[in-house]
Amino acid sequence: MTLDLSLLPDGGISWLDGSGPESGIVLSTRIRLARNLQGRAFTIRSSEADLEATRDEVLGAARQVAPLRQASLFHLDELDLLERQVLHERHLVSKEIAGFEQGRPVRRGAAVLTNGQLGVMVNEEDHLRMQSLRSGLDLVRAYATIERFDAELGTRLAFAFHPEFGYLTACPTNAGTGLRASVLIHLPGLVLTKEIAKVLQGLSQVGLTFRGLYGEGSEVVGNFFQLSNQTTLGKSEEDLLDHLGAMVRQVIDYELQAREMLGREALAVIADKVWRAYGLLRYARTLSFEETMNLLSGVRLGVGLNMIPDVSVYTLNKLLIFTQPAHVADREGLALSDPELPVRRAAFVRELLEADADRRPAAGAEG
Repeated sequence: MTLDLSLLPDGGISWLDGSGPESGIVLSTRIRLARNLQGRAFTIRSSEADLEATRDEVLGAARQVAPLRQASLFHLDELDLLERQVLHERHLVSKEIAGFEQGRPVRRGAAVLTNGQLGVMVNEEDHLRMQSLRSGLDLVRAYATIERFDAELGTRLAFAFHPEFGYLTACPTNAGTGLRASVLIHLPGLVLTKEIAKVLQGLSQVGLTFRGLYGEGSEVVGNFFQLSNQTTLGKSEEDLLDHLGAMVRQVIDYELQAREMLGREALAVIADKVWRAYGLLRYARTLSFEETMNLLSGVRLGVGLNMIPDVSVYTLNKLLIFTQPAHVADREGLALSDPELPVRRAAFVRELLEADADRRPAAGAEG
């Protein structure tokens, strides 16, 4: 592989550190802004020459803005499948721009310029998709970062804008603000108490939607959900973010209540589930991706309930990313289809959990 993610601060996944607000339940906050260049056809109707011209114009302008002056550039149309999947697993690129959607190969001129927390995808569904990513529930700071970048970039590029409809986008549902805000949240309590369907239905009734770990089209695994706004037209950015933030805080309250009830009424059952998950992760010799995600969910619940003292949130977050197929294959020098992947995944999980246990002070030790 030629992909060198060491050029990115923290490998582009600084949000793994668990430093943000509510990071025990909310893993990350992401805000995207969709923009298109004035007078230029949308990407789906652009020729290869037009796509390359768009890429060069956008990247040239983005390089002039301070946060991305020294950012890492990846040309998606020059990367192989494994390299693109690693970027996708790190939440640095979308499924569409990575060319994972059936019948839609990687577009000519597709690229991402990123410093990890802030980036811009070029020639995805829209000419630009700016992205800000932060640890925990941090909508305010995530938006402040991307708003400054959008304003500065807007002085160098002419964005397609209509006085009535706002920013014009390839998909009408993104028009207006062009804003999509989402939080990646862990809700095992609501799943175990069978309240999750009611909560998700309530969110859909107030203009929010949910998806899996990797957004649109992805399945829910390990009780991880992406909650995001559905509408972008007719409301200001601040209103959209305030609404999402209020609803997410309500979901967090529901989740905490569910965990409290489980700890009160089914403590032995939950403790057994949690410690079985930890034991399997700590000693298993082969692990599939889906099994790993579900076991990590159980251990994360145990950490949240103060049942397991040996595991840090950072380690759990790191395992969430580094046990995914492309990361295992890349680290071990294997193909994505190699039957050895589950064995190598299990070995990596054991290694990280053992290191966490070794860092725990011995009983009676000072400090």
